[in-house]
Amino acid sequence: MNEEKPNVPEVFLTPYDPQQHEDKLYELWEKSGYFNPDQCVENGIADPEAEPFSIVLPPPNVTGTLHMGHAAMLAIEDILVRYHRMKGKRTLWIPGTDSAALATQSKVEGIMYKEEKKRRDEIGREELLKRIDI
Repeated sequence: MNEEKPNVPEVFLTPYDPQQHEDKLYELWEKSGYFNPDQCVENGIADPEAEPFSIVLPPPNVTGTLHMGHAAMLAIEDILVRYHRMKGKRTLWIPGTDSAALATQSKVEGIMYKEEKKRRDEIGREELLKRIDI
């Protein structure tokens, strides 16, 4: 069997380096005002009379190892926000935060008990915070 190597330009064989592009793109997006629905109206990107569209991103939740489902959820929300923005709506995507870190604490406590058979009250507050990395 004769296997021919595909004729692929060298530029496509090098790994993608996001740092070469993403900082410049993000700066361009910030300057454009795309992240601010009021600025989109001022710049003529959004119709001031259009129905608003917003998504509140749920706080991150520690469920173990990251998987494709985490990325899929963000990609779907990103697509929805961009779609509604392109339709001229005043769009806003608000990321959630987990400032209390309760889910993280719960996960760390579960791992600690499984591996060491210790509870948080047995190791003390400072040691628990170290393990949670707060």
